[in-house]
Amino acid sequence: MSSEWKARRFWKSASTRAVDAGHEVVLDDRPLRTPGKLALVLPTKALAQAIAEEWDAQADVIDPSTMPLTRAANSAIEKVTPQFHGVAEMLADYGGTDLLSYRAEAPDALVEQQAAGWDPLIDWAATRLHAPLRITHGVIPVPQDETALLNLRAAVGGLDPFGLTALHDLVTLPGSLVLGLAVIHGRLDADQAHALARIDEEFQADRWGRDDEADEAAAGRLEAMRVAQRFWELSRPA
Repeated sequence: MSSEWKARRFWKSASTRAVDAGHEVVLDDRPLRTPGKLALVLPTKALAQAIAEEWDAQADVIDPSTMPLTRAANSAIEKVTPQFHGVAEMLADYGGTDLLSYRAEAPDALVEQQAAGWDPLIDWAATRLHAPLRITHGVIPVPQDETALLNLRAAVGGLDPFGLTALHDLVTLPGSLVLGLAVIHGRLDADQAHALARIDEEFQADRWGRDDEADEAAAGRLEAMRVAQRFWELSRPA
């Protein structure tokens, strides 16, 4: 018999209320706090309501895996806020080696698919973010224009902690700062960004056959990106 302790539901209903700095979730009459006992103050009523729904949906035993928005909000407050600049720099660094800049040399069909999928996003970054990125074929590093990298860094650093939390998964999971920024700017949705990041993988799967473990891992990344997009949208002021 397992002796693992599991947290159990102790509240009847979850609701929200406005506070000076935003909105909070209340379990009966107790305001929700982060695991580190910090106040869980949320920037919008929409995000607070969505998190309250996660808590209301819990059965007798609390299952944290079914509360991705709660986990993201905890991360925004406990992890991202105190080390905002470090997280922003880490994400901005993806611009220097962005997935979309590195193209296959062969076969021609893959080269064409990457160009068709990625060139419009390279063009978008150049016009919308003032960050024209250079493209190379193969794995030899290509130096990027310093002004372009500074503009990408500004786009990341200008976010709030909740926005930066959302951007984290939208960048690190596909391996592309451009794709992540395209999602939060409404140029793409999470499904499109995920598909664009997987052009090479899907090409190889079509050619050599699928791998169940790889497909399962990809599905997990897609779901996490969907959550990140939803977290972004819910945390934006109406």
